[in-house]
Amino acid sequence: MAELATDIDILIARELSNPRPAIVRMAEAAVPADAGPEPQPPKVQGRPVSRTVHGVTLTDPFAWLRADNWQDATNDVSLLPGDIRTYLEAENAYTKAMLADVGTLEEEIYQELRKRTKEDEQSTPFDDGSYQYYERGVVGKDYDLHCRQPKGGGPEEVLIDGNALAEGHSFFNLYATAHSPDHKLVAYAVDLEGSERYAIKVRDLAARADVSDTVSSTDGTILWSADSRSFYYVGVNENIRSQTVFLHRLGTPQADDILIYEEKDPGFLVQAGVTSSGRYLQVITGDNQTNEVWLKDLADPQSELTLFAARKPGVRTSVTHSGEKLYVLTNAGDAPDFRILEADAVDPNSAHWREIVPHVEGRPINEVEAVGAFLVRRDMLDGLDRIIVRFLATGEEHVVRFPEEAYELDFAIGYEFNTTKLRISYSSMTTQLEDYDYDMATQKRVLRRRQEIPSGHDPSAYETRRVFATADDGETIPVTLLYKKGLVFDGTAPALVEGYGAYGVPTTPYFDIARMSLVDRGFVYAIAHVRGGLEKGDRWYRLGRGPDKPNTFKDFIAVARMLEHERIVRPGGIAAYGASAGGMLIGAIANMAPGLFHTLVADVPFVDVLNTMLDSTLPLTPTEYPEWGNPEASEADFRLIRSYSPYDNVFLGTYPHLLVLGSLSDTRVTYWEPAKWVAKLRVADTGPNMLLLDIELNAGHGGGSGLTASQKRWARIAAFVIKAERAGR
Repeated sequence: MAELATDIDILIARELSNPRPAIVRMAEAAVPADAGPEPQPPKVQGRPVSRTVHGVTLTDPFAWLRADNWQDATNDVSLLPGDIRTYLEAENAYTKAMLADVGTLEEEIYQELRKRTKEDEQSTPFDDGSYQYYERGVVGKDYDLHCRQPKGGGPEEVLIDGNALAEGHSFFNLYATAHSPDHKLVAYAVDLEGSERYAIKVRDLAARADVSDTVSSTDGTILWSADSRSFYYVGVNENIRSQTVFLHRLGTPQADDILIYEEKDPGFLVQAGVTSSGRYLQVITGDNQTNEVWLKDLADPQSELTLFAARKPGVRTSVTHSGEKLYVLTNAGDAPDFRILEADAVDPNSAHWREIVPHVEGRPINEVEAVGAFLVRRDMLDGLDRIIVRFLATGEEHVVRFPEEAYELDFAIGYEFNTTKLRISYSSMTTQLEDYDYDMATQKRVLRRRQEIPSGHDPSAYETRRVFATADDGETIPVTLLYKKGLVFDGTAPALVEGYGAYGVPTTPYFDIARMSLVDRGFVYAIAHVRGGLEKGDRWYRLGRGPDKPNTFKDFIAVARMLEHERIVRPGGIAAYGASAGGMLIGAIANMAPGLFHTLVADVPFVDVLNTMLDSTLPLTPTEYPEWGNPEASEADFRLIRSYSPYDNVFLGTYPHLLVLGSLSDTRVTYWEPAKWVAKLRVADTGPNMLLLDIELNAGHGGGSGLTASQKRWARIAAFVIKAERAGR
């Protein structure tokens, strides 16, 4: 492997020394003599940098694309070094030129999305005391209004107008709003760069103006104290890591804020919340595999933050509360798919915890919350969400059921704790989002809101199915399909296959109007539930991380082959999409099975895996070691990551059509990862297919902010996929 990699590096180095790389030479050769000038890809300058790790010399020809002042540049694009900005802008210009011929199609899809979107749609209100709180859109505007009304009816009061706050800013993200318990104040967290460093401000609702308090460098968490005179927040340090919890008292400078908790381990990140009962502040610090839980009794002003569940490798725990009991969701005690235990709130010694919901392998419990006299949990069985309600007094349970073959199901706890009502949200690939008020005592539900599609949507005009692929090692991989009703599986339909497979995050089959623009044009939209997610429990996750990470990529390839073999899709007509860690998946299959896929879309892709995991100064690297491995400390991890890291396995040859998207202010997947990858592909890809890079210079991990930006982003992706599919017929 090492010799092969060295040979490829030498060949790429030769290409870099050629003033007209292979991709340019082949593009020129493919243009007829009488044709007009074709857009030419940017010329890529290599500045090789070498280092030795575990006895292996690594040469990175495009390390220069990482700006030394990258953190400053995420806040202000004008600080980006000129040569880097010139390159990124040249790539963006080339992408725009290459997609100019589908500009009409892109605009058509964008208009479809707008027509399917009710811009002034209102969320289902949650009651709190004498008010109902909700959000609603505004026709022609990108951001929501955060509002309230008196319960039972009355004039609307706009608390926060996102459009007014966004005015004059190229990026705007209103991450959270939280009204005070006395209903007189509302705190809100905003990010104006896309770097996910939020400033918290406080508005006096009577005065309709912000007070002087501003708390900067937070993760956006806002937790009010019962007296409405202070709030807890999570601080973000210079490495953009959330590792502190503070209490801010209104009217005092941030420098005087009281430190509640500080995490010293750079691999652990901090989260904070208040139990649904409002009784306990819960501080959870940890990584993807291990955490530690601290509790503070908010009913006792003199109470201190107390350790509830100490960190133990591989053990994760969270807590909810009702009455005199704490309810503990944990994988401790050989329970990888979690179990629920009951603890005494006065004496929460773990030696006295009592199991009330046992562990069942393959049925992961993802969430549990106490609501008055009930305990509600969401688990997953055979890759489908379930909601189970337990009456605490008797232990009796029932399952909330829905009829479709594949769907997404979730619940939300409102502001009021002592209630029998639960908010349930349901959607499927064919059925738009529905919100229900569910009475846990009577087991009856009332539809409160159905997502409105202004241009019309008939769920019966579409079909969704669950099929299965078989991996090389015999594992069965679930696949969810969406397609127009009546589509015949005769091997002629194109497809877009989506995948993720990381962090134990399941890819659920929810409703998304964006998919319809492809499905209405004859595409099959498929979700590959590959290993690395949680669709089949913790075992499914463990078989797709660390040393078993390659299973994620092999599963996706197996799904594509099954779709072809079963004539669900056209051979040579498969496009694939993945974002973030799913973008790593796209990069890996581009190297492993380039001939199987016609088109690939890598959205904010984590593709420079080895270099990123070798750099402990980056925001997420230390906390990611349990997921991917530590290539600096472990030679085995180094060799494993090097074996699949997309950037490190680029080969000289033909790649599928490829659209790569990134964002300058993205601190999760930094802009240079997709930029370096495309730069390397520019000199290695000798085929005739499109290779396009689109880096948004005023955006974060999810792209540009606001409704318009997100719709235009998807319209560009869909137009690219359709153009590539047409070229392959």
